[in-house]
Amino acid sequence: MMSSGLAMIRSRGQDLIRAFPGLPVQFERARMVLLIEFEEQGLVAIVALIAGFVAAGIGLDKLLRSRMGGYRDWMNAIPTSNPAGRLRGLGPRFLYAVMSIAAFVIGSAGVFLLFDWPPLLREIVLAFLTVAIIIRIALMLCRVAFLPPFLGLRGAANYRVVVMSDARATHWYRWVGLLVGWFTLVGATLGLMKTFGFDEPGRNAVGIVAGLVQLLLVLAAIWLRPTETATEHRRISPKATSWLLTAFFVTLWLLRVSGVYTAFWLLFAAVALPAAISASRTAVHHLLRAPEDGSNPFPQVTIAVIDRGLRVCIILASALLLAQAWGLGLAGMAEGDSTQERLLRGGLSAVVILLAADFGWSVIKAMIARRLNGDIPDTAEGHSTTVTPKQARLRTLLPIVQNILFAVILVMVVLMVLSSLGIEIAPLIAGAGVVGVAIGFGAQTVVKDVISGMFYLLDDAFRVGEYIETGTHKRSVESFSLRSVKLRHHRGYLTTVPFGELGAVQNMSRDWVIDKFSVTVGYKTDMEVLRKLIKKLGEELAADPEFAPNVIEPLKMQGVQSFGDYGISVGLKMTTRPGQQFQMCRRA
Repeated sequence: MMSSGLAMIRSRGQDLIRAFPGLPVQFERARMVLLIEFEEQGLVAIVALIAGFVAAGIGLDKLLRSRMGGYRDWMNAIPTSNPAGRLRGLGPRFLYAVMSIAAFVIGSAGVFLLFDWPPLLREIVLAFLTVAIIIRIALMLCRVAFLPPFLGLRGAANYRVVVMSDARATHWYRWVGLLVGWFTLVGATLGLMKTFGFDEPGRNAVGIVAGLVQLLLVLAAIWLRPTETATEHRRISPKATSWLLTAFFVTLWLLRVSGVYTAFWLLFAAVALPAAISASRTAVHHLLRAPEDGSNPFPQVTIAVIDRGLRVCIILASALLLAQAWGLGLAGMAEGDSTQERLLRGGLSAVVILLAADFGWSVIKAMIARRLNGDIPDTAEGHSTTVTPKQARLRTLLPIVQNILFAVILVMVVLMVLSSLGIEIAPLIAGAGVVGVAIGFGAQTVVKDVISGMFYLLDDAFRVGEYIETGTHKRSVESFSLRSVKLRHHRGYLTTVPFGELGAVQNMSRDWVIDKFSVTVGYKTDMEVLRKLIKKLGEELAADPEFAPNVIEPLKMQGVQSFGDYGISVGLKMTTRPGQQFQMCRRA
C-alpha cells in the first residue's frame, strides 16, 4: 500500500510538471473561443453584464431593507437578559437574513433567467452570479452568527452564536467573506475551464496555484486575527494556536497537491469535527446561560438535549461528507467492494447508528428525569411532603420503563451495528431464541419473579414510598428492579424480596385509614358531657391548620368498651390520611 501510494504521488507530480508548459496554449485557445463567440458583445460587455445583474440584486436588497425599518426596530428591541429573549432574537435575525438573500437572488439571477441567452453566455454569467450569491449567503449568515459591531446593535455580544469580542467579530466577518469569495470564484473558473477545453492536468495545475493563494489567505486570516484580553485563561497561547493551525492547513494543502484525498478528508474531519462540536456546545451554553433579570432559567435537561442534538447533527453531517468524499454509499455493500471499502462503509454506518441511538436514549432519559423531578413534592420547610397517588405511580413505573427501554435500545443497536459491518444477524437472532428458551427452563424462579413483578405493577398493588405488609415483612417500599422489591424497615434495615415470594400484600398507605384507641374515665363521668367534649375536641383538631389536611372524618366517640377496676374504658375513632394516623392519635 505504501509503495502504490508513493507511486501515485510521483505520477501525479509528474503530470502537474508536464501540465504547466501547456497552460499558455490552452489559455490562448480559450481566449480565441471567447473572441469568436462574443465578437459582437466583447469581453468588457460580459463583465459589465455580470456587474449589472449583481448591482440589480444589491439594489433590490437595499429596497427591501428600506421597507423593513419597523421590523429591524422590533427585532433590535427584543431583550437579551434571559435565554428566551436571546432565542426569540435569533429567529427573526435569521429570517431577516433569508429575506435579504432572497431579494439578492431575485434581483440578480432571477432577472437574468427571465430572458433567453446564448448557451455559452448563459453558462458564464450564471457561474459568476452563483459566486456572488454564495458570497452574499456567507456574509448574511456571518452577520447572524458574529453580529459585527458596524451593524449598530446594542448588546450584540449577548446575541452572538459564536462567542467572541467585537474586534474578532469584525475580523472574521471580513475574512470569511474573502475566503468564501476566492474559493467559489476558483471553483466556478475551474468549471468553466472544462467547458473551454482545458484538460484535467491543466485544470489541476491551475487548481494547485489557486489552492496556494487560498492557503496564504487562510494563514493571513489566522495570523492577523485580534488577540483576546490578557485575563483570558487558555491552555494554549494564541501564538502557539496560530502555529498549530498553520501546520494543519499546510499539511492539508500538501495532501491536496499529492492527491491523497482519503488522508486529506480524514485529517480535515479529525480536526474540524471536535472544533465544531466544541463551538456548538459553547454557543448553546452562551445563548441559554442563566438569566440576568431574575426570570426563570432554561431547564438544564433541555439544554443538554439541545447540545446533544447539535452534536449528533454535526457528526452525522461529517460522516455523510466523508462517505461522499471517499465515494462510499451508506445504503448497502456491493459484492465487488474491497475489504477496506466495506470496513469504511460499515464503520461510518455504525457511527450513524450509535449516534442516533445515543441521541434517542438521551432524549428518553431526559424526559423521564424531568417528569420525575417535576413530580417530586417540595420538601422545603413549611411545605407539605405528601405524595399524591399519581406521583407515587410515576415514581414506581418510570424507572422500570427506563430500564426496559435501555435494554431494548441496546439490543437493537448491537444487531444493527453488526448488520452494518456485514455480519449476518439472522443466525444470531435464531441462536438467541434457542438460548433464551434454554435459560427460561433453567431459571424458572427468575422468570417467575419477573412475571410476578409485572402483574404486581399492572395491579398497582403498591408504589414507591408506601407502607405494606407481606408475610413476615412490614416495611416501606423503597425501590424496584425487574426481579425484586426493596423494603426499608423503620429502623433502617433494607430487605430485598423477590416478587415471587411476596404473596398477598396488605397496603397500609391507600386512600384512608381508620385508627381506634381508648381512654379511661372515672365512674362518676357524665357520658353525654364526655360525648360533647370529644366531639368539640374533634372539631378543634380538624380546624387546626397543622392537622386539617390530614383529617378525613373528625374524632368520634364509639361508646363504652369495658368497665375496669379504676374507671370506664371509652372507645374513640378517627379517619385520617394514610401514614398520618399515629401523629393524629398522639395529638388527640
